Amino acid sequence: MSPNTASSTGKDKLIADEEEVLQAVILADSFNKRFKPLTTHKPRCLLPICNAPLLDWTFESLALAGVQEIFVICRSHAELVKTAIKNSKWSKPGAGLKIVPIVTAKETFTPGDAMRDIYTHGIITSDFVLVTGDLVSNIHIGNVVREHKERRKTDKDAIMTMVVKQSGVNHRTRSKGDSAVFVIDPETSKCLHYEAVTGYPPKKYASIPREILNEHPEVEIRNDLIDCSIDICSVEVPSLFQDNFDYGDVRRDFVHGVLTSDLLMKSIYCYIAKEGYAARVRDTRSYDSISKDILSRWTFPLVPDDNHPGGHSYEHLRGNKYIAKDNSVILSRTCKIGNNTLIGSKSQIADNAQVTASVLGQRCIVSAGSIVRNSYLFDGAVIGPNCVVEYSIIGSGVHIKECTRVERGCLIADGVIIGPRAKLAPFSRLSKRRQDDDDSEEEEEFEDAEEQHQEEEDDDEGEDGDDEDEVDSELEDVEANQDPEALAKLGSGTNAMIWPLPVVDEDENIDELEHPDNQRLMRIGDDASDLVLSDAGSVTSSESESESDSDEDDEHFYDSNPASSTTSLPLSTPSNLVAQADSAVISEFQQEVKQSLDRAFAEGHSVDNAAVELKTLRMASNVSLRLVREAVIAAMVSRIKIVAGGGIPQRQEIASMIARWGGLIDKIGGVDAVETVEILQVSISRRWLEAVLNHPPQEYCASSDRLPLFGQILAALYQDDIVDEDDIRAWHGNSKSQGEGVKPATLQENYNKCWVTGAHMIKQFDEQDSDEESEEDSDDGSETRDPAVKNPVTKELPSAGAHSSEEESYEDSSDEEDEGDTDEDDSE
Repeated sequence: MSPNTASSTGKDKLIADEEEVLQAVILADSFNKRFKPLTTHKPRCLLPICNAPLLDWTFESLALAGVQEIFVICRSHAELVKTAIKNSKWSKPGAGLKIVPIVTAKETFTPGDAMRDIYTHGIITSDFVLVTGDLVSNIHIGNVVREHKERRKTDKDAIMTMVVKQSGVNHRTRSKGDSAVFVIDPETSKCLHYEAVTGYPPKKYASIPREILNEHPEVEIRNDLIDCSIDICSVEVPSLFQDNFDYGDVRRDFVHGVLTSDLLMKSIYCYIAKEGYAARVRDTRSYDSISKDILSRWTFPLVPDDNHPGGHSYEHLRGNKYIAKDNSVILSRTCKIGNNTLIGSKSQIADNAQVTASVLGQRCIVSAGSIVRNSYLFDGAVIGPNCVVEYSIIGSGVHIKECTRVERGCLIADGVIIGPRAKLAPFSRLSKRRQDDDDSEEEEEFEDAEEQHQEEEDDDEGEDGDDEDEVDSELEDVEANQDPEALAKLGSGTNAMIWPLPVVDEDENIDELEHPDNQRLMRIGDDASDLVLSDAGSVTSSESESESDSDEDDEHFYDSNPASSTTSLPLSTPSNLVAQADSAVISEFQQEVKQSLDRAFAEGHSVDNAAVELKTLRMASNVSLRLVREAVIAAMVSRIKIVAGGGIPQRQEIASMIARWGGLIDKIGGVDAVETVEILQVSISRRWLEAVLNHPPQEYCASSDRLPLFGQILAALYQDDIVDEDDIRAWHGNSKSQGEGVKPATLQENYNKCWVTGAHMIKQFDEQDSDEESEEDSDDGSETRDPAVKNPVTKELPSAGAHSSEEESYEDSSDEEDEGDTDEDDSE
């Protein structure tokens, strides 16, 4: 062999030795019950999301990141997981991935137990990627691995790098019930402290060891990071779990324990991903959010029409509509398919049916006149005629019969039959009753084979770590405690049983993360408005009751010993970084809405087209519906031409604007007429649109040249059936409508003027009712009606030429106390 050849071979060997196989460990078990009863007979990692099992999305994410060898750690329903891996495309020759399922011991009840089992098996030979079996990601983990290995060369104690992403408070994949505070060294990205934060009861303070602040002149305290549940771990990590049996959860126990230990002296780092998408399906709420992110193409290249993990082929249409490409989908000419919708092969949508922001599996049927909104139907689900399903997850083979309504938040397990004319209460959970003694012989043989298989393997167990005996016992208890009246409401042909709502015994010691109140923040369709602050200025009843306690906490904080080992920082408001991020998102959204409305008004768009564009902007920015409604109302108010002298021409100008664009207020989604009146009052009192776009909130204008128009605009909204008499009364009865707590005083006066105008209008309603009653009693044909409000019988405004002293009082009521703004209306 020539010297050159020998030298070349030596180099190749060195390179080969340096290139290690990138390994990954997937924890396939969830170790909780958030998806039950959908997961009673299958693990969460095999539930479909956008018509592919979650585990396949995780495989795709790891393959995209360059992982070559994967160990799938599973305990519950291990045989189903192994079969799914065997039948997947990743087990075929040339797939480029080596996947090895590892069945853990029966005593595996937490992620920490699974990590100890990994140590026992001795499968880890180098730095590895640790993820869960419900991950959806397109982040290039290879970059994180390289950074981790480079860091290990200088810091031998660096044992883990956690992947996180910055987000705003209201980001839809950010869990409100399970977040954390990260204290990070900005120079090295070293995580100095980690503290888990549950959503309810609200946590106001984070305790940070004082020595961290003494040793580090500069730190970042972050409550705006989404934990991607992607960790790059050294080979020492499983052994640390083995040495500390108290470590159950990877974050709350292991990370927190390592960082607070005076003995281990190990380092953990954070990698703040600037690009890419990563999120974990932790609960039904995140299931909904991640499904919508996939349909909105945030996960590209992992999207339904390209690289679909299930191997399906979809056609991508405008509005992020995905239809199976095999020409097997049957769509009626009169059905309506909304944006962000995916329809699997062999599915059928009948006449006048509507499917919006939903995912339909294969062989699903939505019958005539039915509505499916923000819901997820697994394979073979059938929705009968004239049904409504919203914000729910429907299992495989479920049959919902005619005229049934499935309210938000429902989970219906495989094979359930409900209806006809049933109405499910919000957040109901249904599963199929256990088989009766008169089941078919074929089903009995299948069950016997299943039981025999269970005895042989003895490792197929429940999602939360319960074995099959305990699962059967749980099902038996649920079935034995059914409410006959509740079952009767499910229809005559139902085979369902209703799972009870979770109840916590006062004496029971339950993890605060899994407490039913905190879990409400993780349910699909649950806004939990009665549990958490809806905005910075509102307080729930439970919070107001604890106000005195918080005052005592504050006093204790300021009186604390300076030598204490911890420093408490308030968490009741977002950090500056979070506030800046949210403010930037809202500001950008407002600018885009303004431009959209400017185009719509200038180019004369239809109300429907303008509404679609606004909905798209709202979905892209993930902001509240109120912000959109505020922008629409403010835009209309700002475009009303002020007519010199007021009177009939001014009313005609207002009526023309409301008739042309008023319908947009309700078309943008959701109808809340009381909120419409409230926003009108706010926008006309402080000129909301110009103020928000040009000044920070504390510099809102406290004057408006359109304040005298409030009564006329409100009358026009009433005439066009956008608001009703009851809505005006409800707004008027709210203490906020009088300006209670509003600052400055000039703005409070504007609020009060609008409220007085509303009082005059309500007075006229009462007088009309009294006049009509007197007409009926006297039957003399006389009538007196206020021309400023619509005729309650004909639903039309009276003649524009009619005048009365009452009308003049109504129109000028808001100006009687405002000396500088009376000229226009008094001239009338």
